[in-house]
Order: sequence, then structure tokens, then C-alpha cells
Amino acid sequence: MERPRRFVVEADGGSRGNPGPAGYGAVVIDPETGETLAEAAEYIGVATNNVAEYKGLVAGLRAVKALLPDGTGEAGVRVHVRMDSKLVVEQMSGRWKIKHPGMKPLAAEAASVLPGASVTYEWIPRAQNKHADRLANEAMDAGGRGAQWEPSASTAALDTPRSSVAAALPPAEGPPGDAAAGAARARAALNRTPGAPHGPSAPAPTAAVSAPAPPPSDPVTPQVGWGSAPDLGAPATLVLLRHGETALTPQKRFSGSGGTDPELSAAGREQADRAAAAFAARGTVQEIVSSPLRRCRETAGAVAERLGLEVRIEDGLRETDFGVWEGLTFAEVRERYGADLDAWLASPDAAPTGGGESFEEVARRVAVARDRLVTRYAGRTVLVVTHVTPIKTLVRLALGAPREALFRMELSAASVSAVAYYADGNASVRLLNDTSHLR
Repeated sequence: MERPRRFVVEADGGSRGNPGPAGYGAVVIDPETGETLAEAAEYIGVATNNVAEYKGLVAGLRAVKALLPDGTGEAGVRVHVRMDSKLVVEQMSGRWKIKHPGMKPLAAEAASVLPGASVTYEWIPRAQNKHADRLANEAMDAGGRGAQWEPSASTAALDTPRSSVAAALPPAEGPPGDAAAGAARARAALNRTPGAPHGPSAPAPTAAVSAPAPPPSDPVTPQVGWGSAPDLGAPATLVLLRHGETALTPQKRFSGSGGTDPELSAAGREQADRAAAAFAARGTVQEIVSSPLRRCRETAGAVAERLGLEVRIEDGLRETDFGVWEGLTFAEVRERYGADLDAWLASPDAAPTGGGESFEEVARRVAVARDRLVTRYAGRTVLVVTHVTPIKTLVRLALGAPREALFRMELSAASVSAVAYYADGNASVRLLNDTSHLR
């Protein structure tokens, strides 16, 4: 019995505005050699990131189907899809429900291209999806010129060393495919619209597929200085959103994790909606993580609904437990627990009255949560919806600032800060207390 043909599909999509001008890219790879068998890319007009990513998946699967002899069934093919879209991978793997009505027909279309049991899915960091990402950006660039992507102008294959691609793929079995013939068949297939008859009278293509371009004849001159630094890949970027206002916020009352769990006020809900609109316009957020407290879950939910993403809860991101100070103003705590307040202000090891958490205790659990997120979302941009103390702590730790720096930062309700974490352990603070989206 012949072994099934094996392929790897890497697909990506992007939107410059989310929604905005969008495009996708997909590449079919021989897992034995790392050779590019087919490429596909298309500018699709105004769409969201998620729509573009799904369309990239569909194009990649169709390109595989075009490489197969007619009548090849489930037993004759194995396709391993690699994407940096957690949403698409988890939904197509059946682990996440597809709640957004706009995603359901796209997922159904992807599932219909090849037999379900012949396709597996894997999430990869964006740094490992450079070929498809480059194709998607080439498609969007072409759209900006009022044109469509042309394979003859593509340099995506040249920017992705084949040896590194092959090393990252699962082990191969069976003979490698005929790249030139396969690419020609894939091009012919994508020249047809779905459901159109085969043959020369099919409509003109909306996406093009090509065999890989030849390598450049001249050697590349090694760079020196900053350019010679090792490529650490895309960082894990935590975009830190403080929750919107509650009834306690304008009164400047202690509101932690040890007392009541207030909901957003009307002003807080408006702030959450404005933040959601801003993140949708930027189109950079790929995942959403929230503190378990209600005010954060509500804020995160507003953004998630706008972006079509799931919200994951991280308990380590909850606010400080302020003990019996919960619900009190600073003046009320000064009046009732003056000595304890002085100790708390003087030392991060001092806890609020009544068994609350010290800032040092909070820093330890926040650091553990940070490490968990950075590992899980390497190369991704993650919206982290949390509170004043966790955000200040993350910024302080990233800067290597002393513990008293906590008292020297201002964080407004629904403000945005950002920290990028690189593979070598370094961190870079990129933003602090941005409220421009609220104006």
C-alpha cells in the first residue's frame, strides 16, 4: 500500500486597520525537503485579520488539493497546517467554539476542501511563519497600488531559508513531489472560482500560485554593527489595559481583590467600548488575557466581542488584597490605621491591615504570571486586562527600577501601557498610561 502524500501548509492573513485593507498568503511545503511547492496570495479588500487568516487557510488547502491526482481520498494525503493565528488553529481543531457568525462560513469552507481526518493543525510563533506573512504583506502592498499580487514579483521565498523551514517541519514519509508540475496544477486550480467547471474557459484568477523563485546569484554581504546582532524573533508583547471605572474609582477608594467585586460603571463601560474601538482600528491584538475580577472581565469582554477573540483568565493578574482597607479612602485609612499605613508606604514588605497582601507578595505572583504569559505567547501581541498594581509591577520589573517606583507612576482608568519581552530575557517598555483613545 502506498504511503499517503504529505504536505505542510503555512498560512497567514493581515488587515491594516482591522477592519481595513486586507490580504492573505499561503505556502505549500514538501516536509521532506523543505521545498516550496506552491504559493498563494490575494488582496481581498476591506476585512478583519481573522477573515484574512481564514481565507489564507482556505487558499493553502486548495493549493494542496490542486497538487493531488484526481480521486485522491483521505487515505492518500496528510496535511499539517501551521499558523500563528491561535483563533483559527483552535477553532479548526475543534477545541474552541466558533461564536462569531462571520467566522462560521469560513471555517465550514476550510473544512470542506479536504477530508477532515487528513488535516492537522499546529500553532506556531509569528517568527516561524515568515513566508506566509511576507506573502500576505505583498498582497496588501499590491492592493494599495490598486493591483493584485503577482508571483513573478514575489520575494517571499527568498526571505525564508529553505533549510530552516525543513528543520521546523514534522518528519516526512514518502517521495517528494514534483515542485514545478505541482505548482502549475495549483495555479490552474486557483484560476477557477469555487464550484466552477474545470477547463480553459474558467474565470481569471483572483489569487496566483507560483513555483519558488531561483536563489540570488550574488552572495549577501554580512552586516556589521547593529545589523549583525542575532535575530531574536518577534517579542511577546503584553499590551496592558487597566480596567474601566467602577463606582469606587472616582472616589479614590481602595478596590482590590479582598473585598467586593464591583462592576463597571456607565463611564467604565463607555471607556471599555472606546478601548475596544481603538484596538480594532490598530489590528495588532492576537490574544486576550484578563484578571479574574469582574471589572477586568467586563472590560476584556468588550474588546473580545469587537475583535472576535476569546478571553483567557489569569489568576496571577488580580489586584492586591487590601485587607480591611477595601472600600475606604486614603484619608479614612489614615484616620483609622495610621501606623499600618505609614509602614505600608515605607516598605513593600508591609501588608495592609487585616491580612492583606504586601507589594512584594504581589510582585512575586505577578512575575510568575508574566513568565507564564511570555512563554505561552512568544512572538504574539497579547492584550492583558488587569489593575493598577500588576501593571505598575510589570513596568517596574521591566525597567529594573527600585520597588519605590510603584509610588511614582500614574495609571488612569482604561489607560494603555505596553512591555515587549524578547527571547534573550530582555524587556522593553514601549508605552505608559496612554489615554488618547478616551478623548
